[in-house]
Amino acid sequence: MKRGPAITISILVCALFAVFFIYPAGMVVKQAFEGPSGFTLEFFAAVFNNPIYQEGLWNSFAIGSCATLAALVIAFPLALIGHRYDFIGKPALGVLVLAPMILPPFVGAVGVKQMLGVNGALNAALIKTGLMDAAVPLDWLAEGRFAGIVLMIGLNLYPILYMNIAAALSNLDPAMEQAAENLGCPPWKRFFRITLPLAMPGVFAGASIVFIWAFTELGVPLVFDFSRTASVQIFDGLKGLERNPIPFALTAILLIVATLVFTLSKFVIGRSPLGTAPRPKVRADARRLSGWKSAACATLFLGVFILAAIPHLGVLLLSIAGRWYGTVIPDAFTLRHYTEALGNGLVVPSIQNSLLYAGCATLVALVIGLSVAWVVVRSDLKIRGWLDAVVMLPLAVPGLVMAFGYLALSQEGKSFHFLVGAGGSPFLLLVIAYAIRRLPYVVRSAVAGLQQSNPALEEAARSLGATPARALRRIAIPLIGANLAAGAILAFAFAMLEVSDSLILAQQEQHFPITKAIYSLLSTLGNGTELAAALGVWAMVFLSVAIIGAAILAGKRGGLFKV
Repeated sequence: MKRGPAITISILVCALFAVFFIYPAGMVVKQAFEGPSGFTLEFFAAVFNNPIYQEGLWNSFAIGSCATLAALVIAFPLALIGHRYDFIGKPALGVLVLAPMILPPFVGAVGVKQMLGVNGALNAALIKTGLMDAAVPLDWLAEGRFAGIVLMIGLNLYPILYMNIAAALSNLDPAMEQAAENLGCPPWKRFFRITLPLAMPGVFAGASIVFIWAFTELGVPLVFDFSRTASVQIFDGLKGLERNPIPFALTAILLIVATLVFTLSKFVIGRSPLGTAPRPKVRADARRLSGWKSAACATLFLGVFILAAIPHLGVLLLSIAGRWYGTVIPDAFTLRHYTEALGNGLVVPSIQNSLLYAGCATLVALVIGLSVAWVVVRSDLKIRGWLDAVVMLPLAVPGLVMAFGYLALSQEGKSFHFLVGAGGSPFLLLVIAYAIRRLPYVVRSAVAGLQQSNPALEEAARSLGATPARALRRIAIPLIGANLAAGAILAFAFAMLEVSDSLILAQQEQHFPITKAIYSLLSTLGNGTELAAALGVWAMVFLSVAIIGAAILAGKRGGLFKV
């Protein structure tokens, strides 16, 4: 690729990120330090001196830490067993443990409440079998819902760690473990001295994303009515944004913590020679198990799947429940919630809005992502590595921070107000926010495709007189079409079900995307919860098809959430 176009693309992408990514985040930080008379720490002092905000920050940190630990406890054994052993049903079970990815966590929280609440299905089953006293039912979600939030987030995010650790283990050089074994090193010592240190880059990469995601999670605490987290306190403070600087300070704190975690992760990985070791030429063959050992491994995978499927099952049963209170399964079944949802004045417009927002955002992400991938793989610019790192940053910056920055900048008289359409339409705001947040999926897919395609074909086309644009259109894009489709499907699916941007930027009912409609239905009296569950099932089916399609097109899994 010629240096001129590569430099132009790099400048344009960096300018785009400066305006729509760095500027909103920087504005939040600036407002947090800016008082009537200039620089001030007054707002941060107000946060740390207020017991309510202190509790919110501590709860957010505790949720992030506990959810990350829970996800690691689930993911590491699965990844290690899947890497080392071949057992009955392994291909199917390896896909099933990724099931949490097909349900937005805040929708799954509805199912968890129905299954594990005081009057939920689990207690009903225990009471029916005589294992629990009906007069003193157990609250499995714990007082204050903290345990339920950790459970829901941990179950939803462990696939991110699982895929990163599995990818790291697949790149291990088997000769190192074999050498230790030949020298008489026992299995457990070999694990802690060889395997675990070698897998740490994958652990840190996945754990940083899981922590940042859990630390700033908004939807699950809202559904659990748990207002004592920083993210919910920011959300509750949006209405008085012009008069209340505290949300800016809270958002800046979240951004600072997330940046420190991400930087620490990259520093640890970069400083470790194990994290930058070349890929081995020989792969370790999985050991074939039989008998009870094979069954035990399969049971572990199946058990995790069943546990992870609790939210999905709860949402599904709730969507078809005629009445469900204090019983193991609904007393009656009906499909009317699906028809009523489609007849609801909020649902169909929200689906149309989401299709429009996500579709346009995906097109924007495709154009930018392909351009960036082309520079990264086909050019010789020294800054191409930095460009690749810049477009990966949205994975590390909380969506709540970006949404808050966009909302603040789109107020009357602010620099982003021109992006607000007639009647307060957030179309441009949401398209840009969705595109920036989901751009990493497209870039990673396009980079993988270009690295696997033969550049000699493009060079041959150029030598025969084809222009760069024609060579790209007729040669390169068809060769990486499956990769682009995989990235586009993921970007579209996750944009359709984005939570933070949708809850914060869509303020008027006629502009609600699907996730904001689900949240609105949950607070509706009558059968609002059942209608939200029906809409959640639609979202679950949609995301399932999208992820399966992306996996088939990409031909592999494991790098979607790598940092």
